[in-house]
Amino acid sequence: MVPKQDAIIVKFDFSNDQTVGEITKIVGLVLAKYLVPVIDHLDLEANPRASRTGPVTAAIQDSIETDPATFPFKTKGVLLAASQYERLERNRVKITPSNPSIEGILDGGHNTLAIGLYILQNAMEYTGGIFPKGPKTWRDFKTLWQQHRGEVETYLAALKKDPDHGALHFYVPVELLVPRNPNDLACVESFKGELLEICAARNNNVQLQVSDKANQLWYFDVLKELMDARNPAVSSRIAWKTNDGGDIKAQDIVALAWITLGLMTSVKDQNGRTMEPVPPQSIYKNKGVCLKQFEKLMSSSSVTTESGEGYKHVLNNREVTSAFQIAVELPVLYDYIYERFPACYNAAGGLYGRITAVKTLNEKRKDKRTPFGGKKVETLNPEGFIMPLVYGMQALMENKVTHGQHEIVWRQPPMAFLQNHLEEIVAYYSGIFSMCDYDPQKIGKNHQSYAQALSGFKMALAGIL
Repeated sequence: MVPKQDAIIVKFDFSNDQTVGEITKIVGLVLAKYLVPVIDHLDLEANPRASRTGPVTAAIQDSIETDPATFPFKTKGVLLAASQYERLERNRVKITPSNPSIEGILDGGHNTLAIGLYILQNAMEYTGGIFPKGPKTWRDFKTLWQQHRGEVETYLAALKKDPDHGALHFYVPVELLVPRNPNDLACVESFKGELLEICAARNNNVQLQVSDKANQLWYFDVLKELMDARNPAVSSRIAWKTNDGGDIKAQDIVALAWITLGLMTSVKDQNGRTMEPVPPQSIYKNKGVCLKQFEKLMSSSSVTTESGEGYKHVLNNREVTSAFQIAVELPVLYDYIYERFPACYNAAGGLYGRITAVKTLNEKRKDKRTPFGGKKVETLNPEGFIMPLVYGMQALMENKVTHGQHEIVWRQPPMAFLQNHLEEIVAYYSGIFSMCDYDPQKIGKNHQSYAQALSGFKMALAGIL
C-alpha cells in the first residue's frame, strides 16, 4: 500500500484559470491514471451525497469503454477544493486540503467511484486477480482499493512502458477550487466560508432531500414540540416536510437555530470528526447549508440515539435542547426587529424609504406583514438588512455549566434588551450600509455585517454604546 501523504499532485492538460473575488477555479482535463493520488488520499466527506454503484456508475463505465475519446464531453467530471496549493512545473498543482469535512471532492462522487473501480478492475485483471462482483458503496470501494493498492502500483508501472495503453488513456474533466491568494489568511478564510454553499449548490435538490430526511428521522421533533408550546400560531405555519401546507419553511427555523447552536461546545459527527458551525452569513444566503449541517449534527451519537421505533431518534443532549429552547424564541424577536428597524434607521439620520431595495420591495407588495407572526407593518424590509441584527443577539446568550452540564441561556431577557437598546445598535450597525452600496444582498452575504451587528450588541450589553 502506498503511504498516505498530506499533499496530492494533480496533473492537468489544457488547463486555464478563472478568478472571481477570492476564489480561483483551475479548469482542465486530467488523464485517468493521474486521478490515482486523488483516490488514494481523498474521501467524500465534503460531498453531501454518498456514492454507490448502480445504473449511474454502470453508465459512466460503459461510456469509458465504448467511447473514451468523447467521455470528457459527456460528464461534469470531478470538483475538487483545497485551501492550500502550489503550482509546479508541467501543469501540475500540489494541493493540501486542510479540513476534509469541507475540502476534497465536493462533487463528482459517482464519477470518482466509477473511475476508481474501473482502474482497480483493470489492475486486478492485469495482475491475475479476480475482481469481486456485487454492489459497492464508496466505503466498500476504498477498503478494496487499499487492499489491492499494490496491484494498482504494478499496473501503473506497466503503463509507464506503454503510456498510450488504451484502458486508462482517457481524460476526465476536473475543476479545482483554490483561494485566490493562499498566503492571505483573510482570503483563505473567506474561501473556506464559501465551500459549504458551493458544495450544496452543486448537489442539486440536497436541501429538499435533507429536510424530508430530517423530518423522517424525527430530528425536528423536539424543535416542533418547543415551538408548539412557545408559539403555536407560528408553529402551525411551519412546513416541516415537503407539501406540508405551511408557508414558513423548516429551513428558516433551522437557520435561526444555528445562531444558538453556534455557541455549543464541540460535537463529533458520525465519523468522529469535530463539526464546524455554519458561517454566520449562511443563515441568510444559504439555508440549505444550515439544514445539511443540522442533519449532520442531529445524526451524531452524542446528540441523538435510535429509539427502536422505526426511524425515530431521541434527542439526549442537554446542550442542544437548551439551544432549541432559545431558538424557538427567535421568530418573535426577529419580527420585533423587523417592525422597528425602519424607524430606528431613520432615527439615526437615515432615509430608509429612499433606499432603492426598500422602495422597490414596498411598491411590489401591498400586504405588508412581519415574516413569522404575520403582524401588519407600514414598511417591508429586505431580509439581508435584518438577518445580521438577528444574529447579533448571540451576544445576549452564553454557554454555561449547570449541574455539570453545558447549556445555552440568555444573559438577560432579550425583548426588554431590544426595547431599551435597539435604536443605538441600529445606529452603530447601519454604518455598514454605505460600504455595501445599500444593497441587501451584499449586506446579507458579507461576514463583516454580522461582526458589526454582534459588536453593536456587545457594546450595548457593556453599556458603552
